[in-house]
Amino acid sequence: MRLIPQFMIAAPSSGSGKTTVSRGLMALLTRKGFKVQPYKCGPDYIDTKFHERVCNRPSYNLDSFFASKEHLLELYFQHAQEADICVAEGMMGLFDGYDRDNGSCSEVARILDLPIVLVVNAQSAAYSLAALINGFLHFRYDVKIIGVIFNNVGSEKHERMLSFVCSELKVPCFGYIPKRSELMQQSRYLGLDFSEIKGDDALADLIEKHVDWQRILQASMRVVPTIVMQQQQESKAMKIWVARNDESFSFIYAEHLDLLHSMGLVTFFNPEEDQEIPLDIDLLYLPGGYPEKHAEALVEARNTRASIKQYIEKGGRTLAECGGMIYLSQGIVGDEDMYYEMAGVLPFKISIRKQDRKLSLGYRDFDWEEQRYRGHEFHYTQFLPEEPVPPSSFKVFDAVSRPISTPIFRYKNLIASYTHLYWGETGFMNLFDYEEDLH
Repeated sequence: MRLIPQFMIAAPSSGSGKTTVSRGLMALLTRKGFKVQPYKCGPDYIDTKFHERVCNRPSYNLDSFFASKEHLLELYFQHAQEADICVAEGMMGLFDGYDRDNGSCSEVARILDLPIVLVVNAQSAAYSLAALINGFLHFRYDVKIIGVIFNNVGSEKHERMLSFVCSELKVPCFGYIPKRSELMQQSRYLGLDFSEIKGDDALADLIEKHVDWQRILQASMRVVPTIVMQQQQESKAMKIWVARNDESFSFIYAEHLDLLHSMGLVTFFNPEEDQEIPLDIDLLYLPGGYPEKHAEALVEARNTRASIKQYIEKGGRTLAECGGMIYLSQGIVGDEDMYYEMAGVLPFKISIRKQDRKLSLGYRDFDWEEQRYRGHEFHYTQFLPEEPVPPSSFKVFDAVSRPISTPIFRYKNLIASYTHLYWGETGFMNLFDYEEDLH
């Protein structure tokens, strides 16, 4: 067993500055020579890219809807074994889950016994924050808040006013982040803009100047149990091709990559480059991303699209999630009658027109052969026609077991949906070897 600092950065609500503080702390601690193991609560794919960039280590998702308690503990401690410090970034508000606080980052913190560093947005507020912080301190006895960082602090006077809050509540204040709009990551229509990740050094400087990071480390010491890693079985001789680039096909959980590598030889390819895929591979994975932002390049890569269609038509195992499903549609319909031909496997089109954009968001699950599969949906694009033919091959439900219209398609050995599945615990191979004619 080892004692190392382990903590979660959380906040009362989204937009409080969790990502800014997380990136800054991770960058600073890495710069000082620590091996920082990053984690992200929830189904987010984008914050993990920031983490990996600054820590030089994959960031793993911790989601208590996707995974069992046992799996979360195993996943967390497996990747903590060689770390000097573990930092988990929360999601939304500390107690915000799919059903009250079920699925929230507070639930993850309870499972993993992680103390909380609470990031509070102090913009346009001062002593009134005492009531808010006091509520968070005492709302759940089994959630331990070890200190506060105030964000968007306007002046030294503002800082002094905020200091009264912590002193009266007898909670440590770890620092005050001044307003620095140039360091805030720009947003785009679907999450944060990760196409140009920058500002890590400046964020590290900011944290070093304004946050007592050493005090955070001292207050967050926790035990990492020694895990005897099971000797990996010899990899199956599977040939696996994975679409991957910076935006079009980029939403991949780190744990999924680990699982794929354990299954066989993984080859990454960029569908924007006109490269044919082999027809004798054992698995094709088309993850999500923003293919609609690179539609012209995907159209030009005709040989890639044709070879993927040929592979699927001959029964090749394929998993296509969200952006991957869009790529397999007939085409993408844009504003001003713009049309981008895609691979043409699935019998519908996808609209990215402004008048059709509508947020579809939430957890999803379905059952197959006594196994429950879970995932998450987050997109603005929509089917054309609105109710695509064929219907879903599974009955799909949301996090509280209400039926959901989001379809999951099966065609030959293709599984395709807007839902990003989480298969780090369940696997997914038994979904294949089933034929259904979509046309």
